[in-house]
Amino acid sequence: MKILLVEDDEPVAAMLVDVLTAQHYTVDVAADGELGLELAINWDYELILLDLQIPKLDGIRLCRKIRAQGFQKPILLLTAKDSSEDVVRGLDAGADDYVTKPYNLSELLARLRALLRRRETSLAPLVLTWEKLRVNLYAADVTYAEEPLALTPKEYSLLSLFLRNPQRAFSRSDILDRLWSIDASPSEGTVTNLIKDLRQKLKAAGMTAALLETVYGLGYRLKAPPQTRSIAEGSDASPPTMTTVLSRSEQTSDFDKQLMSINKVLQRYQKTFVDRVALLEQVEMSLQQGTLSQDLQLEAVQEAHRLAGTLGSFGYGTGSQLARTIEQLLHTELAPADRPSLTNLIAALKQELAGPPTPFSVHDVQPRTTHLVLTIDEETTFTQQLEAAASAWNIHLEVAPQIEMVQVVLAKVKPDAILLTLNPHQVEAALGLLQTLRIQLPAVPILVMTEHDRLVDRVTVSRLGVRRFLHKAVGTTQIVEALLQLLPRVATSDARVLLVDDDPLMLEGLQHHLQPWGLDVISLQDSSQFWDVLTVTKPDLLVLDLEMPTFDGIDLCRVVRQDLQWGNLPILVVTAHTDMTSIQQVFAAGADDFIGKPVVGPELVTRVISRLDRVRLQHELETMKRSIGA
Repeated sequence: MKILLVEDDEPVAAMLVDVLTAQHYTVDVAADGELGLELAINWDYELILLDLQIPKLDGIRLCRKIRAQGFQKPILLLTAKDSSEDVVRGLDAGADDYVTKPYNLSELLARLRALLRRRETSLAPLVLTWEKLRVNLYAADVTYAEEPLALTPKEYSLLSLFLRNPQRAFSRSDILDRLWSIDASPSEGTVTNLIKDLRQKLKAAGMTAALLETVYGLGYRLKAPPQTRSIAEGSDASPPTMTTVLSRSEQTSDFDKQLMSINKVLQRYQKTFVDRVALLEQVEMSLQQGTLSQDLQLEAVQEAHRLAGTLGSFGYGTGSQLARTIEQLLHTELAPADRPSLTNLIAALKQELAGPPTPFSVHDVQPRTTHLVLTIDEETTFTQQLEAAASAWNIHLEVAPQIEMVQVVLAKVKPDAILLTLNPHQVEAALGLLQTLRIQLPAVPILVMTEHDRLVDRVTVSRLGVRRFLHKAVGTTQIVEALLQLLPRVATSDARVLLVDDDPLMLEGLQHHLQPWGLDVISLQDSSQFWDVLTVTKPDLLVLDLEMPTFDGIDLCRVVRQDLQWGNLPILVVTAHTDMTSIQQVFAAGADDFIGKPVVGPELVTRVISRLDRVRLQHELETMKRSIGA
């Protein structure tokens, strides 16, 4: 996929290009708004990453002009922490989402992936397949016949392009536009060689069928896969092995190599940040001499603002906080008495920048990995059917056909969940294994299946701490559904919560409890502005105070439930009145839950996260059912 990055800060742009390239995106960079507009109009991009403070044409006006030209794809804003007004203006101008500086790279990449997913059908699986070829879009890995296939970034992008667009023919120039940045400018012969290399690697991996066909006069197109027998009819495909899981560590090693280039960018621009502090030192000197001009102070404010937004993303978290404090100080009317404070802050910032930046790790930028489920079942046909159903939902099965093999597998991998079939001829051994697993892996959920649905079996396994019980006859779809309910959730990493309370201290307290859990928390004190803020910020959950001037929590709850778009939005009401009459009014107005005052932090967090998890799980299950025509 091709992305346009509009960013005038050279270190930030260089770092983002390396990060996005490591994620197999193709990136064009524009250092000002006018060039960004020209590129957006004349080239085809899947997403635009736009800094708000850029020269010639600022981000707000650029966003409006791009939308006016008919650009319908996502725009993601990069903005400083304290520019909430700019965020609202940017969203009103047509942006889809925003990330504040200094941003966490994993959050930036997660929001970027979320926006790109919205462009596709909500029924799109996480894995693309063609014959025995399998491309995991989250982990960015490729396998053929369950063996890892090593592709270059360009080969991976080419393969993904055709698998995402199976009916479309792409000319060589189309492929050049999508896979290479403007400054690369390869010839069409490069595309021919790339297709040739991909075909050779697929052939070497064992693929006998042709993946791509030449459409004369048009270019290349994905061929329909050859007709093969379904798993249910019988197949000679070997059962899942540990190859995919073991290769994941090898792929992580490759990702570490890509991270080395990103960390080199951090080191390369370390001196640049030190040089920027020189302007702040000029202010300090001028303040001492009594010659500080308004222009110099304004220029220093802008420099401190840029440093505050940049340093945290470059491994200098403390430096970012110091720059933010300097910016706030420079916003005031400086007097000679302020010089000691400014001197100490600048000295601390220089000391911070004298040390090496904190390097990025794989966890900062690597996509979410596949969930791993240890499956203990001796029936090969069943496990193959379940593997086919589960893989499309980012679940990998590690199969142990016999109970005796379980500890061998556990010595190599740590599962996210365990699926055990309780066979009649191995009941005692299976129950003994359950007892062992409860001690060995107390936090790992276990699902048990039986051939016969008997109450005695349900009671026996429930006493051993089993989380789910299924009759094996229910089929693979219901089993995958049960696994999705058990697997660890990552629901809060990009969830947005809107708090509405007229008490600023209460808002601050609620924020303090929720933000450490990765939630994007937005506070609103004036309930009369509720609808404008709701439609701009698009939250995933509301927390409303019951008693507020102008419009109280009951009023807001009712208007949300009356709206077609927002009618299903989860709502929690905070109230000091927990008598039966008040609670009945809360639920009658449409609230999903209530929290009594004084608010207890763990209770608040538990209720909010549980509600978010429940809503997202329900959405995933409904999506799965629609995709299989259930």
